[in-house]
Amino acid sequence: MEVPDSVLRFEHVPGGKVLFAPGALGQAGSEAARLGGHRVLLVTDPGIRSAGHEERAIGSLRKAGLEVFVFDQVRENPTTRDVALAVEAARDGAVDLIVGLGGGSSMDTAKGCNFLLTNGGEMRDYWGVNKAERPMLPFMAIPTTAGTGSECQSFALIADEETHQKMACGDKKAAAAVAILDPELTLTKPRGVTACTGIDALAHAVETAVCKKRTGISAHYSRVAFHLLNRGFEEVLRGPGDLEARGRMLLGAAFAGTAIENSMLGAAHSTANPLTARYGTIHGVAVGLMLPHVVAANRRDAAASAIYDGLHPGLEERLQELLLRAGLPVKARDAGMELEKVPELAAEAAKQWTAQFNPVPLDEAGMADLYRAAF
Repeated sequence: MEVPDSVLRFEHVPGGKVLFAPGALGQAGSEAARLGGHRVLLVTDPGIRSAGHEERAIGSLRKAGLEVFVFDQVRENPTTRDVALAVEAARDGAVDLIVGLGGGSSMDTAKGCNFLLTNGGEMRDYWGVNKAERPMLPFMAIPTTAGTGSECQSFALIADEETHQKMACGDKKAAAAVAILDPELTLTKPRGVTACTGIDALAHAVETAVCKKRTGISAHYSRVAFHLLNRGFEEVLRGPGDLEARGRMLLGAAFAGTAIENSMLGAAHSTANPLTARYGTIHGVAVGLMLPHVVAANRRDAAASAIYDGLHPGLEERLQELLLRAGLPVKARDAGMELEKVPELAAEAAKQWTAQFNPVPLDEAGMADLYRAAF
């Protein structure tokens, strides 16, 4: 299939370099060498290895004369254990550059590894913002899913192995020096992964558009991200091999990630996290089923309501439509939520960090209303 260059090729330098093109994985080696890398740790997961992407990345890095060490046992929703194992691999190889290849879990693990390798201590020492005192190694992010936008963010989301408490550890030094966006890498994603990660990316665009920390810059990224994702999501569900649609999704997710980096999220993520923690609900499923109800609640804020209308008239209905087309649950009870647990879920949701940035203040009672509406 022939794709117009104007759609699928450009370079953008907003701090780190963003390289976007089909086949861009082949430039991983030259980019790593340009960053001064000689001994590289490649952080990825077993699924990426099975898909053949790990071997392709290793080939590109070795072609550029770099020595490659691999940690490919990243688990979904990485914990401090995953980070510790990656650090062990990095120390064994005496690496001077880190590459995260995969979904948000691989990129988060790679960032977490960078914190501990260069600054020591434990992940909880970096819970918060800008707590790393020493320089960090150059980091290159190569996403294989169009979801988290972690390649354009300076945060690593790592759970404590014992308590399961998720820690958001952010530092500008942890951001990717280079993000390689290759839509060909997303062609191998199963429909279920495409659906869950796509809804997550859409939620990022919608929540950053109205959150209290939004700025003129973040608003532009949110808006462009939403329009790319709104169109691309339907297209990839209909035609998984549509490279141009895959490109829209990958770029939209990256722009939504950039919007998060310049603003924050809101109550959809605050209410989704307890569902994931308590019931094991996939994050994209949880945030997707809560998002339409959060949008409806936020209509009480006139500015937020106007922004929603600018994204898509009848946004709540559009989001529900996309959930149905993706085959994802639209009712919280279908995702295992128990009505009698609403007070406990609401208490947890109200304590989530992102809750404070929602345009309409929501206490425990407000969060409970959202859960009941979604049930």
